[in-house]
Amino acid sequence: MTRTIVASATREIVIGFDQPFCVIGERINPTGRKKLAAEMLEGNFDTVIKDALEQVAAGATMLDVNAGVTAVNPNETEPPLLVKTLEIVQGLIDVPLSIDSSVTAAIEAGLRVAKGRPLVNSVTGEEEKLEAILPLIKKYDVPVVAISNDETGISMDPDVRFAVAKKIVERAMDHGIKPHDIVVDPLVMPIGALGDAGRQVFALLRRLREELKVNTTCGLSNISFGLPHRHGINAGFIPMVIGAGMTSAIMNPCRPQEMEAVRAANVLNGTDPNCTNWIMTYRDHKPAEGGHAVAAAAPSASGGRRGGRAARAGIARAE
Repeated sequence: MTRTIVASATREIVIGFDQPFCVIGERINPTGRKKLAAEMLEGNFDTVIKDALEQVAAGATMLDVNAGVTAVNPNETEPPLLVKTLEIVQGLIDVPLSIDSSVTAAIEAGLRVAKGRPLVNSVTGEEEKLEAILPLIKKYDVPVVAISNDETGISMDPDVRFAVAKKIVERAMDHGIKPHDIVVDPLVMPIGALGDAGRQVFALLRRLREELKVNTTCGLSNISFGLPHRHGINAGFIPMVIGAGMTSAIMNPCRPQEMEAVRAANVLNGTDPNCTNWIMTYRDHKPAEGGHAVAAAAPSASGGRRGGRAARAGIARAE
């Protein structure tokens, strides 16, 4: 069984088909968040701290950390800012981190200060990226997100996206990187613009699991981009992609409707033995005024050992 191991200084998490779904908190990312970007440039990390603590309290298994605040001189500005952000976040919480950057120098700088075994987000099928990122993955012995686009962009043909993923896995093996350390992002398209986007990703996930035997992830909210009441679409999408074989997603764990869908899928998929996490999370669940429901604060979805990318790929990130 494919198992991707990520770790903080004190906690190890396994991403795998037989593990609880891995929720990678997306909030520490200034893409599309002008206020956060301005704060980080000024050296103000109050929102970063708040987002880190809230996401873990809401049940995030991991946190994605991105410091791409500007397109001006990113090779100079992003590495030190990412290092500072990583140091702050890993000093606050004990879940593993995902180092998220399109700047190779920033990824390497982040890897030098990261504790444990972080996930690197990301590498694409572009030759320049493969030659820059894969040696770092081998050197630091960490897993990497492989995004299914290359020099030709994002294909609307799922067979092409599968071929790009296979190319990345094969090139990684040439560098001595095992497939279990490749987490493929098959690229979720907005269902409002592409009517068969759901069916495409379900088919891709099955192929990635059965043929390449790799773990998978995605920018979850891409599926609902441009539609009203997006959280309802996202919540419906979660159990369907988990059923098709997806093992993690970059998403906002502070949305109760979506986290409830994750926890329910874990129960129904058999990765929450004896419904323990569900019961511990919702046993004090009571109706609130107006018919809405409230729940006690949720424990970590990972249970210890249990187990800016969207913009770069040309897909809008949800706020």
